[in-house]
Amino acid sequence: MASVHSNCHHCMGSLCGRQYAMKEENAYCVRCYDSLFANICEECKKPIECHSKDLAYKGCHWHEACFKCAKCNHSLVEKPFAAKDDRLLCTACYSNEYSSKCFHCKRTIMPGSRKMEFKWNCWHEACFVCQHCRQPLGTKPLITKDNDNYCVPCFEKQFAQCCYSCKKVITTGGVTYRDQPWHKECFVCTGCQQQLAGQRFISKDEHPYCLECFSRCYEKKCAACSKSITALGGAKFVSFEDRQWHSDCFNCGKCSSSLVGKGFLTQQDQILCCKCISSV
Repeated sequence: MASVHSNCHHCMGSLCGRQYAMKEENAYCVRCYDSLFANICEECKKPIECHSKDLAYKGCHWHEACFKCAKCNHSLVEKPFAAKDDRLLCTACYSNEYSSKCFHCKRTIMPGSRKMEFKWNCWHEACFVCQHCRQPLGTKPLITKDNDNYCVPCFEKQFAQCCYSCKKVITTGGVTYRDQPWHKECFVCTGCQQQLAGQRFISKDEHPYCLECFSRCYEKKCAACSKSITALGGAKFVSFEDRQWHSDCFNCGKCSSSLVGKGFLTQQDQILCCKCISSV
Protein backbone atom coordinates (compact mmCIF):
# COMPACT_ATOMS: atom_id res chain seq x y z
CA MET A 1 0.00 0.00 0.00
CA ALA A 2 1.19 3.55 -0.51
CA SER A 3 2.58 5.04 2.63
CA VAL A 4 0.87 8.05 4.19
CA HIS A 5 3.22 7.79 7.13
CA SER A 6 6.77 8.94 6.68
CA ASN A 7 8.59 6.67 9.11
CA CYS A 8 8.22 3.35 11.01
CA HIS A 9 7.14 4.03 14.57
CA HIS A 10 9.74 1.55 15.89
CA CYS A 11 12.87 1.68 13.72
CA MET A 12 12.17 5.14 12.31
CA GLY A 13 13.00 3.82 8.85
CA SER A 14 11.34 5.46 5.91
CA LEU A 15 8.03 3.92 4.83
CA CYS A 16 8.01 5.70 1.52
CA GLY A 17 7.02 3.19 -1.17
CA ARG A 18 7.09 0.31 1.36
CA GLN A 19 4.35 -1.89 2.84
CA TYR A 20 3.51 -1.25 6.45
CA ALA A 21 1.02 -2.30 9.10
CA MET A 22 -0.95 -0.28 11.61
CA LYS A 23 -1.07 -0.91 15.34
CA GLU A 24 -2.91 1.48 17.65
CA GLU A 25 -2.77 4.25 15.01
CA ASN A 26 0.96 3.84 14.60
CA ALA A 27 2.60 2.62 11.42
CA TYR A 28 5.25 -0.09 11.44
CA CYS A 29 7.35 -1.56 8.70
CA VAL A 30 6.56 -5.21 8.09
CA ARG A 31 9.77 -6.44 9.73
CA CYS A 32 9.20 -4.43 12.91
CA TYR A 33 5.50 -5.30 13.05
CA ASP A 34 6.22 -9.05 12.83
CA SER A 35 8.99 -8.91 15.42
CA LEU A 36 6.91 -6.90 17.85
CA PHE A 37 3.35 -8.14 17.44
CA ALA A 38 3.16 -11.39 15.44
CA ASN A 39 1.54 -14.32 17.31
CA ILE A 40 3.40 -17.63 17.53
CA CYS A 41 1.76 -20.57 15.77
CA GLU A 42 0.82 -23.40 18.16
CA GLU A 43 1.78 -26.01 15.56
CA CYS A 44 5.03 -24.87 13.93
CA LYS A 45 6.09 -22.39 16.67
CA LYS A 46 6.94 -19.76 14.04
CA PRO A 47 5.56 -16.20 13.96
CA ILE A 48 2.35 -15.62 12.06
CA GLU A 49 3.47 -12.74 9.85
CA CYS A 50 1.21 -9.83 9.07
CA HIS A 51 0.59 -10.97 5.51
CA SER A 52 -0.53 -14.47 6.71
CA LYS A 53 -4.00 -15.39 7.93
CA ASP A 54 -4.06 -15.79 11.73
CA LEU A 55 -6.59 -18.38 12.98
CA ALA A 56 -7.34 -18.15 16.70
CA TYR A 57 -9.14 -20.42 19.18
CA LYS A 58 -9.31 -19.87 22.94
CA GLY A 59 -6.32 -17.57 23.01
CA CYS A 60 -4.15 -19.74 20.77
CA HIS A 61 -3.10 -19.00 17.21
CA TRP A 62 -2.28 -20.98 14.06
CA HIS A 63 -1.17 -20.41 10.49
CA GLU A 64 -3.97 -21.35 8.14
CA ALA A 65 -1.91 -24.30 6.86
CA CYS A 66 -1.16 -25.44 10.43
CA PHE A 67 -4.76 -25.42 11.62
CA LYS A 68 -5.45 -29.13 11.20
CA CYS A 69 -6.62 -32.25 13.04
CA ALA A 70 -3.97 -33.58 15.44
CA LYS A 71 -4.82 -37.16 14.48
CA CYS A 72 -5.56 -37.32 10.73
CA ASN A 73 -3.89 -33.98 9.73
CA HIS A 74 -6.88 -32.88 7.67
CA SER A 75 -7.46 -29.14 7.60
CA LEU A 76 -9.95 -27.76 10.13
CA VAL A 77 -10.39 -24.41 8.36
CA GLU A 78 -14.11 -23.59 8.22
CA LYS A 79 -14.94 -27.09 9.48
CA PRO A 80 -16.43 -28.24 12.80
CA PHE A 81 -13.90 -29.53 15.32
CA ALA A 82 -13.54 -30.42 18.99
CA ALA A 83 -10.77 -29.84 21.53
CA LYS A 84 -9.53 -32.56 23.88
CA ASP A 85 -6.46 -32.42 26.12
CA ASP A 86 -5.09 -29.37 24.25
CA ARG A 87 -5.50 -31.15 20.89
CA LEU A 88 -7.78 -30.09 18.06
CA LEU A 89 -9.61 -32.98 16.38
CA CYS A 90 -12.03 -33.21 13.49
CA THR A 91 -15.42 -34.55 14.53
CA ALA A 92 -14.75 -37.96 12.98
CA CYS A 93 -11.49 -38.49 14.90
CA TYR A 94 -12.99 -37.10 18.10
CA SER A 95 -15.95 -39.46 17.82
CA ASN A 96 -13.76 -42.50 17.17
CA GLU A 97 -11.43 -41.71 20.04
CA TYR A 98 -13.55 -40.11 22.75
CA SER A 99 -17.27 -40.19 22.06
CA SER A 100 -19.54 -42.65 23.81
CA LYS A 101 -21.24 -45.44 21.87
CA CYS A 102 -24.97 -45.91 22.22
CA PHE A 103 -25.70 -49.11 24.17
CA HIS A 104 -28.74 -49.78 21.96
CA CYS A 105 -27.71 -48.98 18.37
CA LYS A 106 -23.90 -49.12 18.93
CA ARG A 107 -23.45 -45.88 16.97
CA THR A 108 -21.43 -42.90 18.18
CA ILE A 109 -23.14 -40.29 20.32
CA MET A 110 -21.82 -37.17 18.62
CA PRO A 111 -20.42 -34.26 20.67
CA GLY A 112 -23.12 -31.77 21.54
CA SER A 113 -26.00 -34.20 21.12
CA ARG A 114 -28.05 -35.17 24.14
CA LYS A 115 -27.29 -38.53 25.69
CA MET A 116 -28.91 -40.55 28.48
CA GLU A 117 -26.77 -42.33 31.07
CA PHE A 118 -27.86 -45.27 33.22
CA LYS A 119 -25.77 -47.90 35.04
CA TRP A 120 -22.50 -46.80 33.40
CA ASN A 121 -23.94 -47.09 29.88
CA CYS A 122 -25.02 -44.38 27.42
CA TRP A 123 -27.87 -44.07 24.93
CA HIS A 124 -29.02 -41.63 22.30
CA GLU A 125 -32.07 -39.93 23.74
CA ALA A 126 -34.18 -41.49 20.97
CA CYS A 127 -32.79 -44.97 21.76
CA PHE A 128 -33.50 -44.81 25.49
CA VAL A 129 -37.01 -46.27 25.37
CA CYS A 130 -39.04 -49.00 27.05
CA GLN A 131 -38.30 -52.34 25.40
CA HIS A 132 -42.01 -53.23 25.37
CA CYS A 133 -44.06 -50.10 24.66
CA ARG A 134 -41.18 -48.18 22.95
CA GLN A 135 -42.08 -44.99 24.79
CA PRO A 136 -39.20 -42.68 25.86
CA LEU A 137 -37.98 -43.41 29.39
CA GLY A 138 -36.33 -40.05 30.02
CA THR A 139 -36.02 -39.68 33.79
CA LYS A 140 -39.01 -41.92 34.61
CA PRO A 141 -38.58 -44.91 36.96
CA LEU A 142 -37.43 -48.00 35.09
CA ILE A 143 -36.47 -51.63 35.68
CA THR A 144 -33.71 -53.52 33.81
CA LYS A 145 -34.01 -57.17 32.80
CA ASP A 146 -31.52 -59.04 30.55
CA ASN A 147 -29.87 -55.71 29.56
CA ASP A 148 -33.23 -54.30 28.39
CA ASN A 149 -34.98 -51.38 30.09
CA TYR A 150 -38.69 -51.29 30.83
CA CYS A 151 -41.02 -48.70 32.27
CA VAL A 152 -42.51 -49.94 35.53
CA PRO A 153 -46.05 -50.65 34.17
CA CYS A 154 -44.68 -52.73 31.26
CA PHE A 155 -42.28 -54.64 33.49
CA GLU A 156 -45.04 -55.51 35.94
CA LYS A 157 -47.28 -56.61 33.10
CA GLN A 158 -44.60 -58.75 31.46
CA PHE A 159 -42.47 -60.17 34.25
CA ALA A 160 -43.44 -59.25 37.80
CA GLN A 161 -44.69 -62.01 40.10
CA CYS A 162 -47.66 -61.61 42.39
CA CYS A 163 -47.45 -62.34 46.10
CA TYR A 164 -49.08 -65.67 47.03
CA SER A 165 -50.59 -64.01 50.10
CA CYS A 166 -51.82 -60.53 49.07
CA LYS A 167 -51.87 -61.13 45.28
CA LYS A 168 -50.14 -57.79 44.63
CA VAL A 169 -47.08 -57.35 42.38
CA ILE A 170 -43.66 -57.96 43.89
CA THR A 171 -41.45 -55.20 42.43
CA THR A 172 -38.28 -55.74 44.48
CA GLY A 173 -36.98 -58.40 46.86
CA GLY A 174 -39.45 -61.00 48.01
CA VAL A 175 -39.01 -64.57 49.24
CA THR A 176 -39.95 -67.99 47.90
CA TYR A 177 -41.76 -70.59 50.01
CA ARG A 178 -42.97 -73.88 48.59
CA ASP A 179 -42.20 -72.57 45.09
CA GLN A 180 -44.48 -69.57 45.59
CA PRO A 181 -43.38 -65.87 45.68
CA TRP A 182 -44.19 -63.76 48.74
CA HIS A 183 -43.56 -60.18 49.79
CA LYS A 184 -41.13 -60.20 52.73
CA GLU A 185 -43.75 -58.44 54.84
CA CYS A 186 -46.39 -61.03 53.88
CA PHE A 187 -44.30 -64.07 54.76
CA VAL A 188 -45.19 -64.36 58.47
CA CYS A 189 -45.57 -67.00 61.18
CA THR A 190 -48.96 -68.72 61.07
CA GLY A 191 -49.15 -68.43 64.83
CA CYS A 192 -47.88 -65.01 65.92
CA GLN A 193 -47.72 -63.18 62.53
CA GLN A 194 -44.05 -62.30 63.03
CA GLN A 195 -42.13 -61.76 59.78
CA LEU A 196 -40.07 -64.84 58.93
CA ALA A 197 -37.86 -63.50 56.08
CA GLY A 198 -34.26 -64.14 57.07
CA GLN A 199 -35.31 -66.10 60.19
CA ARG A 200 -35.26 -69.82 60.93
CA PHE A 201 -38.70 -71.38 60.77
CA ILE A 202 -40.43 -74.78 60.59
CA SER A 203 -43.14 -75.88 58.19
CA LYS A 204 -46.13 -77.84 59.46
CA ASP A 205 -49.00 -78.89 57.18
CA GLU A 206 -47.70 -76.43 54.56
CA HIS A 207 -47.81 -73.53 57.05
CA PRO A 208 -44.67 -71.76 58.32
CA TYR A 209 -44.11 -71.25 62.05
CA CYS A 210 -41.44 -69.42 64.00
CA LEU A 211 -39.51 -71.71 66.35
CA GLU A 212 -41.33 -70.46 69.44
CA CYS A 213 -44.81 -71.03 68.03
CA PHE A 214 -43.90 -74.44 66.62
CA SER A 215 -42.38 -75.50 69.93
CA ARG A 216 -45.47 -74.37 71.80
CA CYS A 217 -47.91 -76.05 69.44
CA TYR A 218 -46.21 -79.13 68.03
CA GLU A 219 -42.75 -79.90 69.31
CA LYS A 220 -42.17 -83.14 71.24
CA LYS A 221 -41.03 -83.12 74.87
CA CYS A 222 -38.27 -85.31 76.26
CA ALA A 223 -39.76 -88.06 78.47
CA ALA A 224 -36.83 -87.67 80.87
CA CYS A 225 -36.15 -83.92 81.22
CA SER A 226 -39.49 -82.63 79.82
CA LYS A 227 -37.66 -80.09 77.68
CA SER A 228 -38.38 -79.56 73.98
CA ILE A 229 -36.77 -81.77 71.36
CA THR A 230 -35.94 -79.45 68.47
CA ALA A 231 -37.23 -80.27 65.03
CA LEU A 232 -34.36 -78.49 63.29
CA GLY A 233 -32.00 -81.45 63.32
CA GLY A 234 -29.61 -79.81 65.75
CA ALA A 235 -30.10 -82.40 68.50
CA LYS A 236 -30.22 -86.19 68.28
CA PHE A 237 -33.13 -87.96 69.89
CA VAL A 238 -34.53 -91.46 70.42
CA SER A 239 -38.16 -92.41 69.87
CA PHE A 240 -39.86 -95.48 71.40
CA GLU A 241 -43.58 -96.25 71.80
CA ASP A 242 -44.82 -92.69 71.33
CA ARG A 243 -42.18 -91.31 73.66
CA GLN A 244 -39.06 -89.34 72.79
CA TRP A 245 -35.79 -88.68 74.60
CA HIS A 246 -32.80 -86.50 73.95
CA SER A 247 -29.93 -88.86 73.19
CA ASP A 248 -28.19 -87.64 76.35
CA CYS A 249 -31.35 -88.37 78.38
CA PHE A 250 -31.95 -91.91 77.07
CA ASN A 251 -30.50 -93.69 80.10
CA CYS A 252 -31.29 -96.68 82.26
CA GLY A 253 -33.85 -95.74 84.88
CA LYS A 254 -31.88 -97.57 87.56
CA CYS A 255 -28.12 -97.25 86.89
CA SER A 256 -28.34 -94.20 84.60
CA SER A 257 -26.04 -95.74 81.98
CA SER A 258 -26.70 -94.68 78.38
CA LEU A 259 -28.99 -96.96 76.42
CA VAL A 260 -28.21 -95.42 73.02
CA GLY A 261 -27.33 -98.26 70.65
CA LYS A 262 -27.85 -100.90 73.36
CA GLY A 263 -30.54 -103.38 74.19
CA PHE A 264 -33.11 -102.43 76.85
CA LEU A 265 -36.40 -103.59 78.38
CA THR A 266 -39.34 -101.76 79.85
CA GLN A 267 -40.77 -102.19 83.30
CA GLN A 268 -43.95 -100.20 83.74
CA ASP A 269 -42.90 -96.65 82.74
CA GLN A 270 -39.21 -97.30 83.29
CA ILE A 271 -36.65 -98.28 80.69
CA LEU A 272 -33.87 -100.47 82.08
CA CYS A 273 -30.66 -101.88 80.68
CA CYS A 274 -30.41 -105.69 80.41
CA LYS A 275 -28.10 -105.87 83.42
CA CYS A 276 -30.49 -104.01 85.69
CA ILE A 277 -33.59 -105.90 84.53
CA SER A 278 -31.92 -109.23 85.34
CA SER A 279 -31.24 -108.11 88.88
CA VAL A 280 -34.83 -107.18 89.55
